[in-house]
Amino acid sequence: MIRVLLVDDQHLIRAGLRMLCDAQPDIEVVGEADNGRDAVSLAARLIPDVVVMDLRMPGVDGITATSRILADRPATRVLVLTTFGDDDHLYPALTAGACGFLLKDAPPADLLDGVRRAAAGDSPFSQEVLRRLVQRAVHARAEAPRPAEGLTAREQDVLNLVAEGLSNTEIAEQLHIGVTTVKTHITSLMTKTGSPNRVRLALFARGA
Repeated sequence: MIRVLLVDDQHLIRAGLRMLCDAQPDIEVVGEADNGRDAVSLAARLIPDVVVMDLRMPGVDGITATSRILADRPATRVLVLTTFGDDDHLYPALTAGACGFLLKDAPPADLLDGVRRAAAGDSPFSQEVLRRLVQRAVHARAEAPRPAEGLTAREQDVLNLVAEGLSNTEIAEQLHIGVTTVKTHITSLMTKTGSPNRVRLALFARGA
């Protein structure tokens, strides 16, 4: 059972997410918060596996709440639900430790898949969010790792698919290898490219 904490200042969004999650046999909503301060307190008390986090909230925002939650319990996975208007908050949320980003208007199946992937240790990113992150980095001329030498052919295949926004499971299916093998390749790629996370790895692959 995946224990989920919902954090959003809009009651309607929380209600919709709860209804969606409550209908699943493997997901349990253990709490709700409408601000970052309460989210930090509830996360410490309820110990959720996944925190579904809004970014823009009054008082303590989602970025600060994410940082505080992960400082107390690094194993918690924080999955951000974002809108296009949150572009300026995406990189700070990554720095705070968010494991993935999904759009608030994503299909219900994508949201549920994102929660499950986050709980499994994956980094779920909406294709559109990943593309906007890369475009923003390119536009700002963000410093990217220097090209790495010594990538194997299989590592290059995995790197290309990461840049397309595919999950570990999707990469495994496309390359006909195990998910554990994909994770091993990604760990190696991060080491060789100096990329601290999946987004920076995607930026490297796209030459940003």
